[in-house]
Amino acid sequence: MCMAWDSTRPVPWRRLIREWIIYVAFATVAFLFIYRDDLQLGLFAGLFASGPMYLLFGAVLAKFGYARKTFKDLRAERDTAAASKAAAPSATSNARSKPAPTRRTSSGPSSQRKGNKPKRR
Repeated sequence: MCMAWDSTRPVPWRRLIREWIIYVAFATVAFLFIYRDDLQLGLFAGLFASGPMYLLFGAVLAKFGYARKTFKDLRAERDTAAASKAAAPSATSNARSKPAPTRRTSSGPSSQRKGNKPKRR
């Protein structure tokens, strides 16, 4: 399913910027713990240089029609799937009934033998 470029599609700039800021915050904390003794300016310069690249890539994907689902969308899908599953009849009610017992199935290993006769082999 290939979607064409559409310049009228909106770009979720606020969402892209918010996601990038969260990424920078987590990466900064990770760098502070990992490179605690050898912090260099290049680490943070690379982190901040990733911002325009992330925003540009996200904008291009949005113009092609890509939109990730939000947690709200995923929750709504889960709720509708659960509701439809609850409304659907169960598979056990539609299953065949148990067949009538036969000579081979009527007695099981737990049934008692009649009388005191020993079991034939």
